[in-house]
Amino acid sequence: MSRQFDIPTSYRSSELTAIKSTSSLSNDERRSFKPIILDYLTVIFSIARHFGFCFGVNNAIEIAHRAIEENPGRKIYLLGEMIHNPEVNDDLLKRGVKFISACCEQDLSMLSADDIVIAPAFGVTLELQERLRRCGVVKSHYDTTCPFVRKVWKRARELGASGFTVIVHGKRTHEETLATFSHSQPAAPTLVIRDLADSKKITDFISGILSKDEFLLHFKPSMSRNFDPDIHLRKIGVVNQTTMLANETKQITAALRQAYCDVFGEDKIDEHFADTRDTLCYATNENQNATKALIEHGADIAIVVGGYNSSNTSHLAELCEQAVPTFYIRDASEILDAYTIRHFDVKNGSIVQSTNWLDYTPPVRIAITSGASCPDYLVENVIKKILRFFEPSTAEQPLSTYIQGSIA
Repeated sequence: MSRQFDIPTSYRSSELTAIKSTSSLSNDERRSFKPIILDYLTVIFSIARHFGFCFGVNNAIEIAHRAIEENPGRKIYLLGEMIHNPEVNDDLLKRGVKFISACCEQDLSMLSADDIVIAPAFGVTLELQERLRRCGVVKSHYDTTCPFVRKVWKRARELGASGFTVIVHGKRTHEETLATFSHSQPAAPTLVIRDLADSKKITDFISGILSKDEFLLHFKPSMSRNFDPDIHLRKIGVVNQTTMLANETKQITAALRQAYCDVFGEDKIDEHFADTRDTLCYATNENQNATKALIEHGADIAIVVGGYNSSNTSHLAELCEQAVPTFYIRDASEILDAYTIRHFDVKNGSIVQSTNWLDYTPPVRIAITSGASCPDYLVENVIKKILRFFEPSTAEQPLSTYIQGSIA
């Protein structure tokens, strides 16, 4: 999808916009995942070809701000965080939007029919929609649910109508997966799996290696009502939480398909395994492929910018960590100085502090990317703060001046 969005200019970075569309690159390079290089001699930044706001996030921000503009004086509520980025959510709070917990009956009871309710980009469950109706709140037309999430819901309903069980690759407690599970469950038996290890439980069961009791015990919190693996695992289709690693979803799908071929035969596979490749989010896939190309280009360290509760950002950090020391930071304030940086440890789920993080012989090569919910201006601030440690005289000059091959 490609269109212009009306979002606050404060979220944008004119410099990074210029870099993303720079005319110094050939058409082939723009279509590739080749990173953009900013060469300052003592420090060289490689920037992912695709990073920052995706279609769904731009769409959500545009709708939320339209709700504010069109309803002066009215109470406006958002059902949880609109996206997983603290700067964007804080900005909405400053503009008068109140965040309410979808899990708290007391929060919902304060609503009236005159209030404006915004649905977040992750979508909301059918159960929450019903609770809002009981509170007298008509389903708002300010619904920021990502179109690609809706596409997953639609595919889940189609699978159910054809007699297939829906396997959701996602994090069971993530807002998007909760919403997808809720929308899938009325149409189809539904099971949430976290990773390849979970998918192996399915293949072990259909192969007769894992008992029914063992299967049910493992997946108890992740199954739809009355899920019976003896019946419901004979025909399946895989969809995903759109922010998961696309490559992992593909690996899970391939492993399950092969297991079903082994059990039911290649000639019968279409009767037991649905092709759901069209549900993968293109933006997530592009950002992840661009990050892979970024680390393949080579770097001393990688910086990943984004909210610490952002699923898609954490997966970008995981990709970078496979190759180089990686620092996952919320914004430039986490860079305390050229010696110390505060960052998020994905494995332990905690904020840690590291020293000597820039202790490399120049030129220091730094790879940079950001999550799909991260405003570009935060990435620009990070680049310029690091640049001041090396080339303070050039920190205020346009970044595009230093694109490799175009140094003035």
